[in-house]
Amino acid sequence: MFVSDLRRAVQTVELAFGGIGLPVYQDRRLRECNYGELNGCSVEVLAAVRRRHIDEPFPGGQSYRQVVAATRDFLLDVGGAWDGRRVLVVAHSANRWAFECLLNGARLEDLVDAPFRWQAGWSYILDTSKLPEL
Repeated sequence: MFVSDLRRAVQTVELAFGGIGLPVYQDRRLRECNYGELNGCSVEVLAAVRRRHIDEPFPGGQSYRQVVAATRDFLLDVGGAWDGRRVLVVAHSANRWAFECLLNGARLEDLVDAPFRWQAGWSYILDTSKLPEL
């Protein structure tokens, strides 16, 4: 299992999978987007400005494209070390958007404005040779 090193993600893994004996690897590249001055704001406030920060970093933070780049680096490492094996990743919405862009060809411009539809999980097949260059 790979998990963001942010406390809420680590706690989720501990609650959901604690005690089953699988190794858990925390990785900072799976962190939520750093919203800088907007960290901790309401979803409504954030939703109103997301599109502006696809390529332009949030003031004091990062852009969604930077999250995609970090997630890509993570996937390259996972693909090299865990090739052909099933892994579980617990991360955040910006990382899910990155997975959709990198593995399914989705556009960030479409994802940041789409309503969130929760589901129990998402499955992806990783082929590092098909990851787009950034």
